[in-house]
Amino acid sequence: MVFAVVAKRGSFTQAAAELGTTKSAVSQQVKLLENEIGERVLNRTTRGVALTALGEKILLRCELLQDQVNLVFSDIANAGIAPKGRFAVTFPHALASNVVVPSMEQLCTEFPGLEPELLVSDSTMDLVTNSLDVAIHAGELPDSSYRALPIGMMAEIFCASPLYLNRTSTPKTAEDLCEHRWIATSWQHRNVSITRIGSQERTSLNLTRFAQVNTMPCAIEMALHHMGIVLLPDVAAKPLLQSGELVHLVSGVTGPNWPVHTLHAYQNEKPIHITRFHQLVCRHFSGLTL
Repeated sequence: MVFAVVAKRGSFTQAAAELGTTKSAVSQQVKLLENEIGERVLNRTTRGVALTALGEKILLRCELLQDQVNLVFSDIANAGIAPKGRFAVTFPHALASNVVVPSMEQLCTEFPGLEPELLVSDSTMDLVTNSLDVAIHAGELPDSSYRALPIGMMAEIFCASPLYLNRTSTPKTAEDLCEHRWIATSWQHRNVSITRIGSQERTSLNLTRFAQVNTMPCAIEMALHHMGIVLLPDVAAKPLLQSGELVHLVSGVTGPNWPVHTLHAYQNEKPIHITRFHQLVCRHFSGLTL
């Protein structure tokens, strides 16, 4: 590329000025090129330099190469402004409908070149192993070198449908919950840790498990079919409480509380669309916590 500048300018001195270096450094680079190919590419005269026949051929290739280099730098410069291509994200079911999907909708409006790939899983998925850009993680952070950006806290609350409560009874205390049929997820245990509002002390309830499912949406569907009580993250429960499809039980009691983070693998400055996605997730998440 140094040779191409010399060839276009017809002068080592002018090439050095354009490249911001010394004449001797430019001359050395051209000499290295000639040594590498074993032939002269420039004829030096008192008036300047002139291309040899081989030099003319190499200059044409250099110009094509320069175009490719310019495209690379253009892509790098524009990557922070207009990112495009695959954007793979994993997150738990509880955050799908009301947090991640609306966030992704807005993100793709702002950056239409993105191609979202969403992997909904209540199990932890490693970023590198699964070729992911971002993971939204609920719970204590795994031991890794990934960067974590805080989103907020997610509390689990007890809920049931109005018809189920009409058929049975509405629990008044935490202990009353033990008398009801509980629809549990596979990661929820019979002994549920609870916190009473206004107290930092945690106790446990030994619930009566009626059914077990492996996803949160399935537990919600069973509750909506009046089959029992469920313990749901507040971000998943709030829209159903607002619509009246579910009722919040024993509002002075919460189940486990979980920190929620956005994880990414970038060690230095992260791409702009990841920063924006995190901002959007935080906005939607904060509007759903009770």
